[in-house]
Amino acid sequence: MAKVLIIAGDFVEDYELMVPFQALSMLDHQVSVVCPDKQKGEQIKTAIHDFEGDQTYTEKVGHNFTLNESFSAVASEQFDALLLPGGRAPEYLRLNPQVITLLQEFYQAGKPIAAICHGAQLLTAAKIVEGEDISAYPACAPEVTLAGATYVDLAMDQAITSGQFVTAPAWPAHPAWLAQFNQKLT
Repeated sequence: MAKVLIIAGDFVEDYELMVPFQALSMLDHQVSVVCPDKQKGEQIKTAIHDFEGDQTYTEKVGHNFTLNESFSAVASEQFDALLLPGGRAPEYLRLNPQVITLLQEFYQAGKPIAAICHGAQLLTAAKIVEGEDISAYPACAPEVTLAGATYVDLAMDQAITSGQFVTAPAWPAHPAWLAQFNQKLT
């Protein structure tokens, strides 16, 4: 099965990290989760975002997640695919030049890349989505458009595949998003 890298960070969206990690592992994919400046065995904090009828999502404290690999020890050549969860982590991870280089390497190698919610902020910062159809949390639509992609406004439980990208607006899309991503892994 495939070797999948997940790049996460503090205050990543809980469901968008935990569910893909568990679901892909259950399908016998080897899933490695890393965070810049943290080592295997260290933890990151997560946040739970929910849709409760307000003008935007709400945020609650999530679980701690123990990293199973060190960011400094991974290279794109070791993996078949990349997954980018959302939450607040992409906002600051996109400022890390090593993260951007890693994303560009996955893209240039033609490997599948899945991004959900604010994970699109990493795609746009890496300048790899021009000409693609990309979904994301609606607040990221301007960034997607400015990066030269077509923002696709989907229902929260839908996903879209465009080239090597599989994207979705938020965690309610897990069944569709992970199914489309898994098709690219097998």
